[in-house]
Amino acid sequence: QVQLVESGGGMVQPGGSLRLSCVCSGFTFSNYDMYWIRHGPEKGAEWVSSISNDGHVTSYLASVKGRFTVSRDNANNTLYLQMNSLIPEDTGRYLCATKDKDSNQYIRGQGTQVTVSE
Repeated sequence: QVQLVESGGGMVQPGGSLRLSCVCSGFTFSNYDMYWIRHGPEKGAEWVSSISNDGHVTSYLASVKGRFTVSRDNANNTLYLQMNSLIPEDTGRYLCATKDKDSNQYIRGQGTQVTVSE
């Protein structure tokens, strides 16, 4: 059974940092590109970042580039998102995801809540 379990969210002040983790199981993690998606109160679902299966290629939403860093540990089936210089617009539920190779459907975790507020 495929499982993606996020953690590391919380409430921080603007300018603060958080590190999100996503522990994956039920599939060969090292064979899959991975994604971070967020659901914000105003913008809805928004792709945040991607990382290739080997970790060599990353990409970011323009508004987070330079502040967020995606990485992965294939030995431990874990995806990370280091978030620095957080701003209120980063508030939302952050989910990790991958795409099933057979169905081409996205598989997502339940997410972890990030709130950036004074």
